[in-house]
Amino acid sequence: MRYTKLGNTGLDVSVVTLGCMSWGDASRGGHSWVLDEDAGRTIIRSALEAGINVLDTANVYSAGSSEEFTGRAVRDFARREDVVLATKVHGRMRPGPNGAGLSRKAILHEIDASLTRLGTDYVDLYQIHRWDPTTPIEETMEALHDVVRAGKARYLGASSMFAWQFAKAQHAAETHGWTKFVSMQNHYNLLYREEEREMLPLCADQGVGVIPWSPLARGRLTRPWDATTARAETDEFGASLYREEDRATVETVARVAERRGVSPAQVALAWLMAQPVVTSPIVGVTKPEHLSDAIAAVDLTLSDDELEELGADYVPHAVAGHQ
Repeated sequence: MRYTKLGNTGLDVSVVTLGCMSWGDASRGGHSWVLDEDAGRTIIRSALEAGINVLDTANVYSAGSSEEFTGRAVRDFARREDVVLATKVHGRMRPGPNGAGLSRKAILHEIDASLTRLGTDYVDLYQIHRWDPTTPIEETMEALHDVVRAGKARYLGASSMFAWQFAKAQHAAETHGWTKFVSMQNHYNLLYREEEREMLPLCADQGVGVIPWSPLARGRLTRPWDATTARAETDEFGASLYREEDRATVETVARVAERRGVSPAQVALAWLMAQPVVTSPIVGVTKPEHLSDAIAAVDLTLSDDELEELGADYVPHAVAGHQ
């Protein structure tokens, strides 16, 4: 495993992040395809043993049970100080007018709830899961700053939004002397590259780490275009992200993988890791081979010609993933 700094911070992170949405308690509102705790623990242990030190979850994943499963595994398989534990706030966790969003009330309640579920007194990276248009950004940034000052989070991060929104948040924090975001978790892969227009140049200019979600396009980049999975059959959000015009890129990935004698997943991840602004793609794992592919991709170097070939058929998309 290789390690790099998260943006301009001194925090060392593995160049692969383990996404923890893949496990949880389906009976509590999780997806039907999520793994149970034993299966999730096996994957977490294998990832830690392989040198992956970043685990990314969220309060909304399987109604909090992803945090519970992940926290117990970290306590059993690692020293807390060796793990970079990340979670998120924004989505609805309970009924009522303050059960979601990024108000001061919501943030200060949800950080404590996440820490309880994770079984720790701090997270390394606390991220806003989406932009909240109903709350002044100054209120959000001050509340997040207070979370850091209270020792409940070491760093702050953000997830999918427009570049102008991210710049506005950073400006509010800088103006008031509050803690700024050090990372951006955005939607970026070979099938969706709209982030290259504004967000990625902004992150590069400002020294913000980039930890893309869905680096394999919900698995689209790992299998023939017409193949399906249990997750794909029930993933309405994922179905809205990609379209028929993306077939050519999927076929190119398969062609390059066959020439190299590796899996398509390794090629797609290696392409993402070759992008200079990318810090650590977040890889969801439901099978051992998914983890093996992610680890192998770390040592797969694509040629300039291969990188150009992989990107040649990209078709511009409408902005997606900010919901």
